[in-house]
Amino acid sequence: MKSSAKVGVVTVTYNSGRVIDGFLASLLAQTHDTFVLYVVDNISTDDTLARVRTYDDPRIRVIANPDNRGIAEGNNQGIREALHDGCRLILLFNNDTEFDPQLLDTLIAGIERTASDMVAPKIMFHHDQSKIWSAGGGLDARKGYSGFHHGYGETDHGQFDQARLVQHAPACCLLIRDEVFGRIGFMDDRYFAYVEDTDFCYRAMRAGLTISYVPEARVLHKAHSLTGGLFSPFMMRYTTRNRTYFMLKHFGKWRGMCFVVAYQGHLLTQFLARRVQWSMFVLRERAFLEGLRLWRRSVAR
Repeated sequence: MKSSAKVGVVTVTYNSGRVIDGFLASLLAQTHDTFVLYVVDNISTDDTLARVRTYDDPRIRVIANPDNRGIAEGNNQGIREALHDGCRLILLFNNDTEFDPQLLDTLIAGIERTASDMVAPKIMFHHDQSKIWSAGGGLDARKGYSGFHHGYGETDHGQFDQARLVQHAPACCLLIRDEVFGRIGFMDDRYFAYVEDTDFCYRAMRAGLTISYVPEARVLHKAHSLTGGLFSPFMMRYTTRNRTYFMLKHFGKWRGMCFVVAYQGHLLTQFLARRVQWSMFVLRERAFLEGLRLWRRSVAR
């Protein structure tokens, strides 16, 4: 039976003009049309908002921030509005994606069938649709519960075509029941960008909540198209900073420091093995110290 659940779709934009049309065309073509799209814009300087406003659809709501509040807080703004508007399901969704018209119906059917608190689709690279970007994911306890994606970079031969429970799923596309936020709260806005979804999934796991991977739902992701690439200074800074903060936040001063020292050794090893240049090593060391300061400030609050 077709669900009538109201879905709040939350997407955060920042100079997303070159990808937003594909996302909006995919979303507005959905067979499940009971949704509201919350576009939270972090002061884009391109034509993102102009493009969004050409779509004359009452289901689109724009929240235009006067400054860049990051992905984590941008998602929080959209989530709060969706909950206020009575949305029972919240879909966090990157706008550098495209997908078929049945996606919402498939995700809703998946969360109802599995009775999970959250569900995530199979996500493929847009530029090579035979390659997997994420088939759900996990949390590596040996690396301070660092999040990882199952199947990343693998050619899809159906090896991840079974639905299953997972520990982690990227917020690139993640459908969440409304009561989850009452249980574990919202995204930690200190992350700004990157690792905020790992933090959210870790808190969900600790609270006994469940995440299911539903491979029949499929999304194409233009990965890193808006952040300068996998090894861009922006990404390397925030992943290093935020992983340091994550480990200290969740494991405390002494256990957290053990993970942090090991992480520092990893950064040094990559440099000595010439996997990163001196300039990138210096950037990551500064980001590491930034993560330490971020944790100290959070404890002092």
